[in-house]
Amino acid sequence: MLLPGLNTKKGQVTYIKKQLVIAMGYLGAVIGAGFASGQEIVQFFVSYGNKGAAGTVLSTFLFAFFGGMLLYMAHRQKISNYQNMLDYLFGKRWGKIVDFMLAIFLFMGLSTMLSASGAVFYEHLYLSKYAGILLAYIAVIIALAAGKKSLVFSYNLLVPLKIVLLLIISGYIALFVGEVQSTFSTTYIHSSGKNAWVLSSLLYVAYNFSLAMVVLTEYQSVSNSQEGIQGAVYGGLVLGLLVLLNYTALSKFMPSVIHYQVPMLYITGNVSVLAKYVYTLVLWVGILTTAIANAYGFAQRFAQFTGINYVVGLIICMTLALPVATQSFSSLVNRVYPIFGLLGILILIALTYNFLKTRLIKQS
Repeated sequence: MLLPGLNTKKGQVTYIKKQLVIAMGYLGAVIGAGFASGQEIVQFFVSYGNKGAAGTVLSTFLFAFFGGMLLYMAHRQKISNYQNMLDYLFGKRWGKIVDFMLAIFLFMGLSTMLSASGAVFYEHLYLSKYAGILLAYIAVIIALAAGKKSLVFSYNLLVPLKIVLLLIISGYIALFVGEVQSTFSTTYIHSSGKNAWVLSSLLYVAYNFSLAMVVLTEYQSVSNSQEGIQGAVYGGLVLGLLVLLNYTALSKFMPSVIHYQVPMLYITGNVSVLAKYVYTLVLWVGILTTAIANAYGFAQRFAQFTGINYVVGLIICMTLALPVATQSFSSLVNRVYPIFGLLGILILIALTYNFLKTRLIKQS
């Protein structure tokens, strides 16, 4: 039986393809350097012990729910860029303020990802830090030279590679590698508040959703409402599966993983040298896809604000990010991401409020 509105097998394939494209966009925006390094999973889930497993299930639901909700609102209001979405969610005045704050974060996020590329080259490949920064700089410009089309193309190319490698490595460790330590050391598990893991899961989804919104809203123009909603939901479910696999893999190496900046490289190094170098590639691709999302959002906004050509604006933005990128990766993360978490919470609250208001108006 064909899906609603499809009369041919070719139409069904196109329908599924569009869902996959949207799901890949969602995955590409969220699974960046922090996720691939394992640091996010340790901080938000593994450090809560067995309750962290429940947190992964909750985050799966939230990613799927809010992703579907965003595409529903984007199609209902015919919004295909994040600036208009912010204006709709917060109103013109507050929308501009949130847009400005988000633009600053996108720029700082771009600089952080370039810095992360340099850190990977220096700390794990034993090459020049500046070579890593420059390679990411060039790769992002090439990936985004044609605007939205190249954004979608680069995600369709890079994200499946990243997801397959993540599934293979994390899945292998989670399912086939024995626990290095059979029980968690309570010294390294958060104990503040009985339901602190719930808040941790919500914060994890919130600070990742701000960047995801920038990417996902763009897909409104290349899908219908059903394709968009289902693609976002599927993307959220796959995100949850990857979080669970990484949680399971990292938990087997507690409490040792607490002491590493890149926990996933530590545990893959315990499997084999080849696995460690393959995962280094995964980490770098994760950095690149996040840099692409940040750069696209900021360059698009910069070009609109200044009135200059998009490609020229992209090159200017990338070049301005270079001096910041030479700073320490860890120090940039500590400064930037807490602010992004607050923005994410505001966006989720506004999105939920407008969704419920829309549904109530529709039913009345």
